[in-house]
Amino acid sequence: MRAGLTRRGLLLGGLAVCTSVAACGAQEREQVPVPYVPATPDPPAPPPVPVSARRVYSAARGSEVDLVVIAPEGVPIAGLPVCLALHGKGSNARGFADLGVPAMLSEVVDAGTPPFALVALDGAHYWVDVDGGDDPLRMLVDELPGWLADTELGAPAAALGISMGAFGALRYAREQRDMKAIAACSPALFVDWPDAEAREVFANESQWESHEPLRHTAELGRAEIGVWCGEDDPFAGAARKLVQATTPARAEIGPGEHDESYWTSAMPEILRFVGARLA
Repeated sequence: MRAGLTRRGLLLGGLAVCTSVAACGAQEREQVPVPYVPATPDPPAPPPVPVSARRVYSAARGSEVDLVVIAPEGVPIAGLPVCLALHGKGSNARGFADLGVPAMLSEVVDAGTPPFALVALDGAHYWVDVDGGDDPLRMLVDELPGWLADTELGAPAAALGISMGAFGALRYAREQRDMKAIAACSPALFVDWPDAEAREVFANESQWESHEPLRHTAELGRAEIGVWCGEDDPFAGAARKLVQATTPARAEIGPGEHDESYWTSAMPEILRFVGARLA
């Protein structure tokens, strides 16, 4: 061993070299350029949901009901004109979505119809009080405006109804004389008491007469009326009487029956009719 060079010195010297090499390696690694990755922008806010539903308690009906709001896709709902949508017998507020109405509304608005919102609720027995404990008409008149205000919507300025819902829409118009439009699709109306009695809805003839739209056509206010009905519909005769009594702005009685096939075929034109009058 050379003078002045001890085993301990060799060990310490080797350790120093290793440390220096490691440090150099670390330095080299630190100097490796990192590829530039641009920051990913936040995704755009999703468009407004075209259909919303919530449960509300109706004191007039003594039960909870579904309140369904349908708006054109991508259109903010606040402040839109409102059309009340009343379903037929055996259906409910969600039935309009099942018919494809949300897509139809978006399509007619995209094609140029002024945007508006549809508001549907659960109803029953021709949308009137027939037993003293369940009053859908009072729900529409007294309770609906408050529920709509919670959704930043005003009171309905139009109404459309299918079958039993058309009876309800016409009955509602007697309470709201400043409506702009009423659209009756396959209107379930009754030309006489035996016809109405067979439905087993009204307690007596007097009760039926007090609500039957064909008996009160002079009380519909200034609303423009549209009537759509299939010529093979059992209510076609009543629809023709409605046309004769009201001289509607639009009347379409052509091929079709009292079924979903007819309602879906007529609905785009009904939506255009309503939207043009709500603008």
